[in-house]
Amino acid sequence: MEKEGSGETPKITQAMISAYDEYTHLHLDRRKFMERLSVLAGSGAAAAAIAPMLAADGARAEIVPDTDDRLAIEDVTFPGTKGVMMRGYLVRPKSATGPRGGVIVIHENRGLNNHIKDITRRMALEGFNALAVDFLSPLGGTPADEDQARQMFSTLDAVDTAANAEAARTYLAGIDGANGKVGAVGFCWGGGTVNNFAVHSPDLNAGVAYYGAQPKADDVPAIKAPLMFHYGGLDERINAGIPAYREALEKNGKTFEIFVYEGVNHAFNNDTSAARYDKAAADLAWSRTVEFFKKYLS
Repeated sequence: MEKEGSGETPKITQAMISAYDEYTHLHLDRRKFMERLSVLAGSGAAAAAIAPMLAADGARAEIVPDTDDRLAIEDVTFPGTKGVMMRGYLVRPKSATGPRGGVIVIHENRGLNNHIKDITRRMALEGFNALAVDFLSPLGGTPADEDQARQMFSTLDAVDTAANAEAARTYLAGIDGANGKVGAVGFCWGGGTVNNFAVHSPDLNAGVAYYGAQPKADDVPAIKAPLMFHYGGLDERINAGIPAYREALEKNGKTFEIFVYEGVNHAFNNDTSAARYDKAAADLAWSRTVEFFKKYLS
């Protein structure tokens, strides 16, 4: 991305990425974020040019188009906890023969958006029944405004969310063409949700968490599913929880794999975010994820 009227590409620093992470995950509001970014960038104009590069661009969120004739796609609903009807985006491969495993795709703290739907289509092309769940369904569903969506996540109850994930597992295990085995993959907030889901569901068959917050060590004994974790080497906020989590998993004899991709940031898998996406790390993590699911969901 170039500044209009110049040939210079705005330079994005790690401090800018860290400020954006604080804005989207902690307690820095947009005004203070832009003020900090202006200082880091040297001017308000430079900050205005850089901010869209740090953010996710929904217009780029289509690797597999929703018109791909290899896929059967539908919007679905299923019963969640406390009488809530959960919304989902179900994608199945048309060419798959015989019963197949299912994968729940759990979104970031932006909700069920086009990027997550695209990931769901990619997963279906790997031979799985894939279901992206809108975990904001209890609050009316994912809004168009990402800032509003992020604020809504703070009001969700973690136990209810785990119960709704379990409801998604039950639903996906029972659809036509299912073999009864279900895994879950999640990104950012969704990665933390996979960890929480694994604590609460003895019937989850496999879980993959991308840069997700870790559960308490005391909760680890309850985990039954084999787990895989992908972390960005520069993601100090999330990575601070790795040692304790690894120790608890090892102590309790759990099946798990941890991969840290050096030199890449939180959200390195999100190809709609120009500043943070790292294709090499994303492709490697994806290939590992797919093989993991083929091992445990077949």
